[in-house]
Amino acid sequence: MGPVRQARGIDATNIVYRVSGDPSGRPLVLLHGWAQSSACWGESLLADLAERFRVVAVDLRGHGYSDAPVDGYDDSANWAGDLHAVLQAEGIDSGALLLGWSYGGLVICDYLAAHGTGAVAGAVFVGAITSIGRGEAGGRVGTAMRAAIPGAMAEEPRVAIKALGSFGHALTGPVEGKGTQAQALFGLTLSTAPRVRAALFDRTVSHDELLAGLDIPVFVLHGTEDTVVDVSAGRHAASLIPRVTESYWDGVDHGPFVADPDRFSAEVTAFAKGL
Repeated sequence: MGPVRQARGIDATNIVYRVSGDPSGRPLVLLHGWAQSSACWGESLLADLAERFRVVAVDLRGHGYSDAPVDGYDDSANWAGDLHAVLQAEGIDSGALLLGWSYGGLVICDYLAAHGTGAVAGAVFVGAITSIGRGEAGGRVGTAMRAAIPGAMAEEPRVAIKALGSFGHALTGPVEGKGTQAQALFGLTLSTAPRVRAALFDRTVSHDELLAGLDIPVFVLHGTEDTVVDVSAGRHAASLIPRVTESYWDGVDHGPFVADPDRFSAEVTAFAKGL
């Protein structure tokens, strides 16, 4: 990975990110999911993507090395402002490809709702939610996520570890040959403060109208057996987006880029070439 850099959100939260790849390449901005960090992508995949893009891998507020403010996680303007600050810090005012995994998809929608698509050529939603709150079809969670709540937000270690353990292989799929990566992802979840894990769910926002009016191409990539974000959430988003490409991976759970990083990189690259 490249050097560590920082941008400041609208509430003065420091957002940490890393940049790698050709500075003249198309910016590919990676936004991770709930209780993860930019480390979730793995060094090998990041290196591969850096051969094709100018990769900007962000730690969302409350995650990784970014600041974890006491409050503000329920305000879409803060999430939008964080991403906007990163783009501004990197001088990205056009041509960006935004890629959001899981909760990262919601952050992309927050940004587009606030700042529009002027700096953005396209978006990729990977096992992503696009809305959040009771009854929101774009935010429907799967069986593993439902089983983990509310224990996953507990401060008592035994409770949290047991609840998060119910994710099982959700992030990796079968762990044969991926045990080290599975442990790393589990570690990232545990290293995210319990109050942050809880706060990310403490808001309600619908982006259905935004999706229906998007003027950029969008790639929806989702595992059919996703137990964290139900595949119906991805299909719902795709049904609304005017210019959509869809890829549903049969039998794959919540981490397609873990299950098959080569296929993931190839599909993202192919989509980007069509922008």
